[in-house]
Amino acid sequence: MHDPDPPFRPVRRRQGYLPLEDLGVIGDGSTAALVGLDGSIPWMCLPRFDSDPLFCGLLDCARGGHFTVTPEDLVEARQRYEPDTGVLITELRSATGLVRVTDALTVRPGADLSDDLPAGRHELVRSAVVLSGHVRLQVTVEPRGGCSAQALFSGLQLRPSRRPDLRLHLRSNHPLTGLHSIHDLQQGEHLDLVLSWGRFHRHHRFEAEATLADTADAWRRWMKHFDYSGPQEALVRRAAITLKVCDDWANGALVAALTSSLPAPVGGVRNWDYRYAWIRDAAYAVFALRRIGFTGEADAFLGWVLDAVEQSRSPRIMYSLDGGPVPDEIEDTELEGYRRSAPVRWGNGAADQRQHDVYGEILDCADQWLRTDQWLRSGRQVQPALWAGLAGLADAAEQAWRQPDQGIWEVRSDGRVFTYSAAMCQVALDRAAAIGERLGLPGPTTSWRASADRLRRLILEQSWDEDTQTLSAHLDGGGVLDASLLALPLRHVVPAGHPRMAATTAAIAERLSAGDGLLFRYLHEESPDGLPGDEGAFVLCSFWLADNLAAQGRIDEAEELYDALCARTSPLGLLPEQIDPTTGEFMGNFPQAFSHIGIIASGVNLARAKAGARA
Repeated sequence: MHDPDPPFRPVRRRQGYLPLEDLGVIGDGSTAALVGLDGSIPWMCLPRFDSDPLFCGLLDCARGGHFTVTPEDLVEARQRYEPDTGVLITELRSATGLVRVTDALTVRPGADLSDDLPAGRHELVRSAVVLSGHVRLQVTVEPRGGCSAQALFSGLQLRPSRRPDLRLHLRSNHPLTGLHSIHDLQQGEHLDLVLSWGRFHRHHRFEAEATLADTADAWRRWMKHFDYSGPQEALVRRAAITLKVCDDWANGALVAALTSSLPAPVGGVRNWDYRYAWIRDAAYAVFALRRIGFTGEADAFLGWVLDAVEQSRSPRIMYSLDGGPVPDEIEDTELEGYRRSAPVRWGNGAADQRQHDVYGEILDCADQWLRTDQWLRSGRQVQPALWAGLAGLADAAEQAWRQPDQGIWEVRSDGRVFTYSAAMCQVALDRAAAIGERLGLPGPTTSWRASADRLRRLILEQSWDEDTQTLSAHLDGGGVLDASLLALPLRHVVPAGHPRMAATTAAIAERLSAGDGLLFRYLHEESPDGLPGDEGAFVLCSFWLADNLAAQGRIDEAEELYDALCARTSPLGLLPEQIDPTTGEFMGNFPQAFSHIGIIASGVNLARAKAGARA
């Protein structure tokens, strides 16, 4: 549970690895790092989110590498964020003293984090101060594959063996004799470490404390845009910052998660690289961020989506952060995987899958973009080439829903005609008609509108299973359930209060229940997905359930579920992709943007439902 002032607790490890719940995240809009409760950084990719990791101990505790600052004889620790910032504090207690380590991927003084510009200084600052007693502080810098160090520029020049493209410089306010050092510090004494890349200045000023303060100030200025008053406000604030950490500030893209190959479940093979931008995730992020005041980020996502699709000429489900193709999926046999869960994968083989929901995601984004204040104030016209591309997507959606695809969950089995995919083709037709009608653009808007209405009726009729009294995962019925059906009201395909949608909501809550408000995406014995083993409960699906309950007027139930889900966050307010319903442990890539979108969107929906009930 999110706790801004958490108690100290012992450092736990399972098979040599920290639980995901004991990791914090920092970022600068270009990359991110995970910081452990033990003072380690076991994950950081340079110079971008999707680059090869410099520190990869998260996926192999013996050979992956790490950057650790920790006292000898560590007894217990706690972590918290500086309020309303991405600056992380870890307090570590040894037998002889207490030390506070402040970590940040820093940004330029005066940076405006709302700008579509790089703000990072290309440096990691780790600043330790002894709060009481005395400590022997161990510092270890160990990139994956080893590293050489040479004294240079009042510090060390580092040359990682696996990354000759990186120019690294490590500086400190204490002498550094190598990559492993011990520093005896008394109460009040500081050890400041700055790891920088891509920037070398012999006389560059060394002001770790001022740089951390500038970074915290930039985050707090950005948070002044936050506009939300509703349930779990503190956690919604933290979720907004976490999404910002997952945002590529220069490109406007959003990574699905900051990591690769964290298993779901441990010991399984469902290990994927999520460090790319999915059209679907960007669309949901737009909905969430616009509703809490961050219109700049939402508009940047919208612009990125439209640019990426226009450049690729045909829509992909995911892109690299600069809008290019995602690398081919490969397995890294040198790494054992988190808690020995091989394989470790880089790239994503689902990038070339057929997923028809992408038509609706793109056109929904376009419809939102063309409704923004920024667009309306500009007085611009839709460029003919852009409109031709969007109209072409609507025409494609009118035919595509009839064909099998791999669906929202990217199954690696034979395709089916998924109800969710057909529903998003309905969204594509509906939004194209709306854009054309509103702006007087040329095109078959009457035909699109009629097709959208027919497809909505067809979804309600053909996917309905009379025996089970529920809509089905597939358009040919059969009564097989899929939690993605809960998203139909969220995309305005079927009203939440429609009798068939209400019945489906109840069926999903019962038959896909993993206990205590958690939901499985689907049941593997009913919906084989081409992969062995089961998985955990998918966090976002439970937020969708809360949204449906709220929209059906079952507000007390919705709030109870929402609060229970929020209580499952880590002490830092972070969530993974999935949760083990038996143990409550985090599973899958972390932190997962989708899950934090759920915190925000469901909070907004619940607040509006409560306000409507009071009116």
